[in-house]
Amino acid sequence: MAMAATQSPLPPSREIPTTFGQSLKSWWATNEKTGAVAEMRLFHHLPFLQPKALQPNDTPVMASSSLVPLDKPKHFLNTLSIKPTTTPPDAPPPVVMLPGYGAGIGFYFQNLPTLAKWAGHRGTSVYAVDWLGMGRSARVPFVVKSHRKDIPGRVQEAESFFIDSLESWRKKMQLEQFTLVGHSLGGYLSTAYALKYPNRVNKLILLSPAGVPRDPNETTAPERDIEPPPQSSSSSFEPATHRKVEDIRDEQKAARPRQSRSRRLFMYLWEEGWSPLQVVRNTVFWAPMLIGKYSARRFSVLSEEETRDLHDYLMHITLAKGSGEYSISHVLAPGAHAHMPLVDRISALKIPVTFVYGDHDWMDPQGGEQSVENLRKAGNGQSRSYIVNDAGHYVHIDNSKAVNQLLIRELDNRPVTSQ
Repeated sequence: MAMAATQSPLPPSREIPTTFGQSLKSWWATNEKTGAVAEMRLFHHLPFLQPKALQPNDTPVMASSSLVPLDKPKHFLNTLSIKPTTTPPDAPPPVVMLPGYGAGIGFYFQNLPTLAKWAGHRGTSVYAVDWLGMGRSARVPFVVKSHRKDIPGRVQEAESFFIDSLESWRKKMQLEQFTLVGHSLGGYLSTAYALKYPNRVNKLILLSPAGVPRDPNETTAPERDIEPPPQSSSSSFEPATHRKVEDIRDEQKAARPRQSRSRRLFMYLWEEGWSPLQVVRNTVFWAPMLIGKYSARRFSVLSEEETRDLHDYLMHITLAKGSGEYSISHVLAPGAHAHMPLVDRISALKIPVTFVYGDHDWMDPQGGEQSVENLRKAGNGQSRSYIVNDAGHYVHIDNSKAVNQLLIRELDNRPVTSQ
């Protein structure tokens, strides 16, 4: 099920729709094939994603895109594989990049070129994988049988939907162990996977992870992630000191929206099992324009072409059949705090865990701070937390340069003291 790269250039993405007519045309032209093109367009700057016949003989890595079949019929995970041409005996474990809720592997388009160079230098593989039911992976039915009041049962079923499919993927790829890099809900699920399969995970790197702290209503508010973070000439990161964490939390509290009628409706729909993506899809022909309004504002830190390409990709994965997205109310309560917070579970891990937050994040960095302390008390002093400047929740997009530097340092086990 591999996707072969072609020698012909990819067609440019459509302009972000601003009228109903443009939105209708975008909606009508959305299908599985154009979705694959939208994803590949984001990866066009990966020089290794070419047919073998076009590869130079001395290339350090080769990349391919495929839909990896799992054990269950019609179950597959969309996978971008970046593999070294030579593997030394002391190569570190492979790296697996996992996206967040409503996103896909295309959101790592600014990080994968740097990781590809690292993979060639260290002689190990890097994979980007869409969760089951999200991105371009199989959109299979999502069903939870536990009673609504059975919170542990609902959480266990919802987590298993994702992490058991990742375990099936690991076996298909014949990987013994890997480092997981997860963003947002992907960070939460990566941690849940490590808790269930501890011998399979070498290290966790969690980018603005969801579901970490206990505090349900003090600071976090997902609807705040509409505006891009303020930008400066800085591209740095720093250890998450207690003072820095408190400064970010004070900013979050000041910006927290009131309990408006629209927010109360949002919380009601969440608790009733509706997903934000379902609400957007139900606008039908208007959906591309609604997605475009968000894309144009939130990702304005990118170039015009990158913003347009990312919008086209986001539109395709949002309009695809609903599946894994319906897990959200079973795992998280409104405001993105977990029904079973990771801060109360993570101390069982014996591996390094790295937390990364943006200085304008809406995820509460106190969860990472408390988790590092809980790990330390449990005898695991290998974990740490960082703050990336000029970045919000999409920390790896907002300040990709700083995140790329931090990723390489963490993958090479080089602790950061200051920037």
